[in-house]
Amino acid sequence: MAFETMAKKTMSTENTITTLNQLVEMTADANGRARQRALTATVTLGNLIPPTVTFVSQGLALVIGDGAAVAAFAKQLSANSAALALTDQVADKVVLVCTDDTSPELPDGMAFFYAREAEINGFLGEFDVSITHTMTKQNLAKITRGREHFDLVIDVSQSGFHFAELPPLGYYAVGRGLSTAAEACDALSDMVGTFDKPKFFRLDTDKCAHSARGLEGCTRCIEACPADALSSVEQAIAINPYLCQGMGSCATACPTEAISYALPDPDNTQHFVFQLITQYREQGGKSPIILFYAEATEAELAQQMAVLPSRVIPVRLEELASVGLDTWFSALAYGASQVLLVSSPSLPPKTQAVLTQEVAVASAFLKALNQGEERIALTPLASLTQQPLLDDALLEHSEKLLGTKREKLAKALDLLAANVVTDSTMSAVPDGAPYGRIDVATSDCTLCMGCVAVCPTDALKSMGDRPGITFREQDCVQCGLCEKACPESVISLSPGYNWDTEARQQRQVVHEEPAAECISCGKAYAPVSMINMLIEKLQNHSHFQDDAIKRLSMCEDCRVRDIVSDMIDNPDKQMKV
Repeated sequence: MAFETMAKKTMSTENTITTLNQLVEMTADANGRARQRALTATVTLGNLIPPTVTFVSQGLALVIGDGAAVAAFAKQLSANSAALALTDQVADKVVLVCTDDTSPELPDGMAFFYAREAEINGFLGEFDVSITHTMTKQNLAKITRGREHFDLVIDVSQSGFHFAELPPLGYYAVGRGLSTAAEACDALSDMVGTFDKPKFFRLDTDKCAHSARGLEGCTRCIEACPADALSSVEQAIAINPYLCQGMGSCATACPTEAISYALPDPDNTQHFVFQLITQYREQGGKSPIILFYAEATEAELAQQMAVLPSRVIPVRLEELASVGLDTWFSALAYGASQVLLVSSPSLPPKTQAVLTQEVAVASAFLKALNQGEERIALTPLASLTQQPLLDDALLEHSEKLLGTKREKLAKALDLLAANVVTDSTMSAVPDGAPYGRIDVATSDCTLCMGCVAVCPTDALKSMGDRPGITFREQDCVQCGLCEKACPESVISLSPGYNWDTEARQQRQVVHEEPAAECISCGKAYAPVSMINMLIEKLQNHSHFQDDAIKRLSMCEDCRVRDIVSDMIDNPDKQMKV
């Protein structure tokens, strides 16, 4: 059984698509004809059926808030109960909880409970609600209805008991204005049964820069999620698929592609843009502008499209944050004169913040390319028609860009920079942007390889055949793990973007030194500086008196042989090994 609300959304989407298609078909000038043919010839940006998660709801609802708000909702529910076929079931299906000392007047047959404090977690069908009574936490569903969970929560309090910008499915934050009382009333009958929801994301923990060896690095995805579906569990990123609502901001914020969006994946979106611009140009269209918009804004966009130039090509996304810098700059490389991102007031603040940050990075890149920031612009839907539109494409690259999203972005930027003369190969980026290099005070580096051990992208690697570290700037995401792992504190981050392609992509030696040779067998076994440091620090230690200190100048095999030989010859020294 599918969500009725999702069915309504699909129905509405189909109607607005028809409206947009009609507007496209009605445009008869050369660019309009090219746009229509390009949209018709390009394979629709659709989705394969992704994995799903299942919710089971029996309709038991908690209504919680101050007495006046609870009473107001109860009266509206009572008035609508006949239409909802709940006349004889409201008392059984709804638990009213007041969080203040008022005694609200309720409709006949309805009663309420008092609870000063409540803790609410979970999702549709499995909301855990605990209250504090006689200094202990108790399960409210079990106390009131003998159940382990509530299926629905209708929160009429102004401050709220669940603080995610996007509350979980089944949670109606009426008091915060995120849902209406009418929607909450309808949910009591609509949200009963078994429901499937797409699993919107893909997660590859091997690529993740969040943590290593007990150190915390990147937290961009956690900070970007408006549904609070991401968390750090045992030093690894975990995503709760029941809380995730597919806004895509985590995938856009992720610098390593450990998280990727699945509806559709950005790679398909980017290839769709390539095909679309290619078809448009082949049909004689000039100066295309790619306009990305979220499915939820389609009805309002249809009104705006009527007055926009026919060279504006709309590209519908499940969510606006499902694509980022790589797709935007690739569109410019393929021949788009401009990329517009249409936002709406309903965009959650965290998602808005991610897009704002990404656009700020785009503006920094455009500045380095001697271009205005309007080339890539995040614009409110209400003011879309006032947005300045550009008509000069920077490039018309005719080959599809391939690789990871980071590689695609670098290729697009290199193409756009090929004919640009700049004063410096380095340009600044906004704080927190995942681009830059590291600086190492090599005079104090002991080549312990702690930084190499924690680097999630292999930007740092050991030289292998001799003591040394190499670095590839293209791969550095500025996660800070190397800086935190360094016991000598000789590593610091240096944000920025290097426009010298060869220097950025080439693996360079950061630090190397001769290997210490074993005084017994002559084998190279460790960096000289590390051995000297150990000798200096341990020379006064009781375990390294007399000839024992020489073992630090031996390889592992010879050290063991020397210890065993000394134990045989001098049993009384065994405790000093």
